[in-house]
Amino acid sequence: MKFKINRDHFSNGLQQVLNVVGSKATMPILSNVLIEAEKDNISLTTTNLDLGTRCKIKAEVKEPGSVTLPVKRLATIIRELPNVDVSFDAAPNHQVKLSSGGSQFRIMGIGKEEFPPLPDFAEEKSFSLEQSELANMLKSVAYAQSADETRYILNGVYLNFRDGKLSLVATDGRRLALISKELEFPAANSGSIILPAKTVNELLRLLDKGAKLKISFNERRASFQIATEKDTSGLIENIYLFSKVVEGNYPNYQQVIPKETHQRIRLERELFLQCVHRAALVCSEKANSVKIKLSSNLLEITASSPDFGEAHEAMAISYSGPELQVAFNPQFMLDPLRALTKDEVFFELKDEVSPGVFKTLESFICVIMPVRLS
Repeated sequence: MKFKINRDHFSNGLQQVLNVVGSKATMPILSNVLIEAEKDNISLTTTNLDLGTRCKIKAEVKEPGSVTLPVKRLATIIRELPNVDVSFDAAPNHQVKLSSGGSQFRIMGIGKEEFPPLPDFAEEKSFSLEQSELANMLKSVAYAQSADETRYILNGVYLNFRDGKLSLVATDGRRLALISKELEFPAANSGSIILPAKTVNELLRLLDKGAKLKISFNERRASFQIATEKDTSGLIENIYLFSKVVEGNYPNYQQVIPKETHQRIRLERELFLQCVHRAALVCSEKANSVKIKLSSNLLEITASSPDFGEAHEAMAISYSGPELQVAFNPQFMLDPLRALTKDEVFFELKDEVSPGVFKTLESFICVIMPVRLS
């Protein structure tokens, strides 16, 4: 196997597939990248058995073939090479010779036959949408995933394709974020999956490479075909991401969303975010809550901790309802405010023991449980 390749294109491609490889791989081969050369490109593939990724890069292939090499070490070497032109030559015993300018490296590889194959998909459901749309939807809810491994069903984002719309949901039991958008697809394609947190993070990293995205899934796994801008990075065709899905039934999230809230206030998102952020600076682990107090045309945010002190913030708002005071974990308020991009949000409250609800005009809801006022 022999090819010549642009150093920066090679380095960029390795960066696309590097993240999937964990620092503690269970088998040596899982620390490697599979490099396959054919026609006028090479493909790079990595996997940790739960998640796999593949991309293709232009190259001048002289002899087709395949080999696997330790991906992190290889990425470091390629990045540091002195010359833009890189020659890659793999011998039948899997030893690879890399040459660039006056630099030469010999690296021992492992044969392709030991590398776990990525899954083949048959009879899956497929959907197409804009990359930016899915990226924004994932950002809007991903912070609410649970990190508690005993509730593994909540360790991810739930994607539900039904009734002509796509809904994304995440919850950790104390807060819930939901966003929906209309999407045209045949009724026969209806279905849902739970994407693991690591897959969600990887998608958020990859989803700005171009316009289109194709999602395919069945009961066991999902694949994402991410179209890339062809002319800029030397990456051609697509980046593919393959993932196992969390198996099981997602809880009925609709029953968590309050059917009625009595008070609704319109807020400037950025201003409210800054006020909550500043008030939270005095919170401590023992006293981790901020109080929201509503009175005539005024919203006050206060926080205090016995070992540090107190903070008070005030905002003018349009409000003529009864006086109301309720406390929340500040992080639960900051996360949705930071994830959203719209200038205005609506905050709905009922009483001091009922959840608070953030909404936007674009079918986004975030429900947060209150902290008991002592």
